[in-house]
Amino acid sequence: REDGKVSSVSVQQLIEQISCMNKAKMIDHIGGMEEGAYEIYNCVEKIIKQDILGCEMTDLEGKDLGNKEDSTAPEEEVFGDVLWDAHDEQEQMEAFQQASNSTCELGFEKYFERLNDLVAAPAPIPPLLIYLQKYSLLSLLFFFSSFIRIQLQQKHSPNTLILYHFVGRPMSTSSESALIIKRLTLKLMQHSWLVSPLTFDPAKLLEEFPRWLEKLSARHQGSIIIIIDSIDQIQQAEKQMKWLIDPLPVNVRVIVSVNVETCPQAWRLWPTLHLDPLNSKDVKSLISVECNSANVKLTKEQEKKLERHCRSATTCNALYVTLLGKTIACVGNTGNTDEILQRCCQCQDTVSLYRLVLRSIQDSLQSDKEKDLLREILCVIGVSHNGLSESELMELYPELTSAVLASLLHSLHKMCLLTYGCGLLKFQHLQAWEMVKLEYMEAGENVISAYRQKLVEYFTMQLSQDRVTWRSADELPWLFQQQGDKQKLHKCLLNLFVSQNLYKRGHFAELLSYWQLVGKDKSSMAAEYFDSLKEYEKSSEGEESMICLADLYETLGRFLKDLGLLSQAVAPLQRSLEIRETALDPDHPRVAQSLHQLAGVYVQWKKFGNAEQLYKQALEISENAYGAEHPRVARELDALATLYQKQNKYEQAEQLRKKSFKIRQKAARQKGSLCGFALLRQRALQLEELTLGKDTSDNARTLNELGVLYYLQNNLETAELFLKRSLEMRERVLGSDHPDCAQSLNNLAALYNEKKHYDKAEELYEKALDIRRRALAPDHPSLAYTVKHLAVLYKKMGKLDKAVPLYELAVEIRQKSFGPKHPSVATALVNLAVLYCQMKKQIEALPLYERALKIYEDSFGQMHPRVGETLKNLAVLSYERGDFEKAAELYKRAMEIKEAETLLIGGKATSRHSSSGDTFSLKSALSPNALLEHGQR
Repeated sequence: REDGKVSSVSVQQLIEQISCMNKAKMIDHIGGMEEGAYEIYNCVEKIIKQDILGCEMTDLEGKDLGNKEDSTAPEEEVFGDVLWDAHDEQEQMEAFQQASNSTCELGFEKYFERLNDLVAAPAPIPPLLIYLQKYSLLSLLFFFSSFIRIQLQQKHSPNTLILYHFVGRPMSTSSESALIIKRLTLKLMQHSWLVSPLTFDPAKLLEEFPRWLEKLSARHQGSIIIIIDSIDQIQQAEKQMKWLIDPLPVNVRVIVSVNVETCPQAWRLWPTLHLDPLNSKDVKSLISVECNSANVKLTKEQEKKLERHCRSATTCNALYVTLLGKTIACVGNTGNTDEILQRCCQCQDTVSLYRLVLRSIQDSLQSDKEKDLLREILCVIGVSHNGLSESELMELYPELTSAVLASLLHSLHKMCLLTYGCGLLKFQHLQAWEMVKLEYMEAGENVISAYRQKLVEYFTMQLSQDRVTWRSADELPWLFQQQGDKQKLHKCLLNLFVSQNLYKRGHFAELLSYWQLVGKDKSSMAAEYFDSLKEYEKSSEGEESMICLADLYETLGRFLKDLGLLSQAVAPLQRSLEIRETALDPDHPRVAQSLHQLAGVYVQWKKFGNAEQLYKQALEISENAYGAEHPRVARELDALATLYQKQNKYEQAEQLRKKSFKIRQKAARQKGSLCGFALLRQRALQLEELTLGKDTSDNARTLNELGVLYYLQNNLETAELFLKRSLEMRERVLGSDHPDCAQSLNNLAALYNEKKHYDKAEELYEKALDIRRRALAPDHPSLAYTVKHLAVLYKKMGKLDKAVPLYELAVEIRQKSFGPKHPSVATALVNLAVLYCQMKKQIEALPLYERALKIYEDSFGQMHPRVGETLKNLAVLSYERGDFEKAAELYKRAMEIKEAETLLIGGKATSRHSSSGDTFSLKSALSPNALLEHGQR
């Protein structure tokens, strides 16, 4: 908008639509696209921190975070020496969540008893095989998610750990056996507090998995259920999953699903469970869900026609019926329902129904250009390895506008053709891709090859611009492999950054398979990598490029170690160590990293004396750099303990393991504060200059931040000194009525609150509130936070009458800021209701709880933890009023939600904050700076 006026009629219409949506956020911006995108990024970051994590922050907080890499070693999630691939894990979580969001259970309850019998049966017991007919994959995801959701609600199995893996389409990363085994192993290690080196070599990984399973299951006090969906889609499934043939540990149960037509012969001897085709009730239920969502009403005659149609083997599966319901719902309000029913009934399988859906989308497009773009989008996504992002599509097709893309994707997603996975667009089901090939690629491999070539040119251009992202590394080598172009694949693999990217994300087997395709054995591959690095070193100048070179040498050394080429691994690791000692400093944490990796090679080589010396050096550097209680120190202690154990020095090993375990326990509790500690190290470098410097607003801000970060380390005395100095400096420089002074007052008040000096805290909060009331808008977030915390303090001190108006003001502020139906308003309502209950004013509390419950249910759904907490509060209120029947009903609902929560993390309920907001801890692991405000950066 400019001078209060919008730039066009279409923008005005958009604003009118947005203004009536309570979950929409509108940003006024005039300027370039990059600036606009940056504004949006900051806004989204702020919403995540404030509304989801509950952090208090100023308008510009976080603006520069992440722009500068920390000067010390990067903080990584480390399992031994194995790096976790966040993308692959997110893909699994999204698959589970999408399945869990199904509104129809499809009558699965009758099968759950059989599965429960399997879990409770005496060992040893082979895997349970679940057979599905072709095209029934949709119902299977629903089935597994339903079983997982209820399994851990069983009171007789509170310690059950469930591990799952959903296999996507063939040849995707989710179908690679080595990645599946690695993921399951790391999940087990995570739950058993065990951190040990884990090989990347796919052959060794598969060979060692039964031993890992035996070892880790013995440490778990309860049952372990492993669920693998569509196991027959795994590449070379029978060979790669041969551990299933061996007797399983006594407390381990395995459930796998296969297609009847592709199940390996050796597996057919296992106990089996056949899922029946959908019955008429299930068909009606699925179609009703889709039609009701679009307010489409079918006549009795139309319902009977659909039920009769969905009785054959190819039309009674969940995917077909869901697609059928969506097709009817989509055109039911705009066209002749009988006509669309007739056309649907002519489609005798899922692929032909998908073709009908695609043609209806084509007919809705206004121009031939849009129809061509639709074809291009579907084909290029289909030939990719793991899908494409929206930005990649727009770079591939410059004529594709945002508006056209958004419209196309809306239709394709709504009709189950495409879905989003980790930000990438991919086909929702294999049958959709089969239909696209039939519709657009009748010429066969030539057409597919042409689209692959387009992607090759796109990702090659990215490499030429030194943009080696995980996307380039995922797609380009795979595309060369599919094209059979060994020469270009070989050249791509010798791009050191591509190989490093694949290796560091654990895609070891994939990298190895590419080298096998170009006809290179392990030794010649190692020699070529080393020669490439030597060549790259000739052009490396300056500290930054030398540090990068050291990283590449280290990656090569680790890669060769995992291949078992120990003698060849020593040279690159030794070179990495030399470069880091020269370019950085002999006591730099990255030097410790090199020492650790080199020691690992000597351990495998049985040269224990060399390894011990290197591990001790790495331990000393890590302790000096990070402090004695850092997870990096724990890693070195674990490595030394393992070394001593191999030498039968059990007493020394046990002492080190105990020390390491204590560090890891403490680190787990403080995990939410790691961001703060990293910033503290960065800011501490400025401390000397700050101490000797002048009074400035910037120095006052830095003092404030240091106070916050010392507080997070539980160093309250030092934190108090910094916060007081910050306040004094701000009062001198800015004046005592400046909002920044209110920030310092607020932080000092929070600190005194933590020290239980409530009178001091009260005085400071009241001063901060007075300043903010005069200086800030009535709906400003900073004002809201001070109101909230002073109200909580009054409540804690028993001054309930003084707390009531502040709690009421908090409700008003949030309604002005977010609208009357926002979850933040519900939280404020619950806070007020809790206060009224404490004052024995149950009549005033009841409507507040009921309104909050409605907001939470509308915003988050019926099964969200906040809904459960509010139901529990309502149950207590009903009980106190003598309505015992209603109290029991509400409490039962609350407990169902609570127990359902446990499934998401494998059997242990996450720690969630009460919806009342008053149980919010000052040092919450989720948001360490919730009450302490950082200055503007």
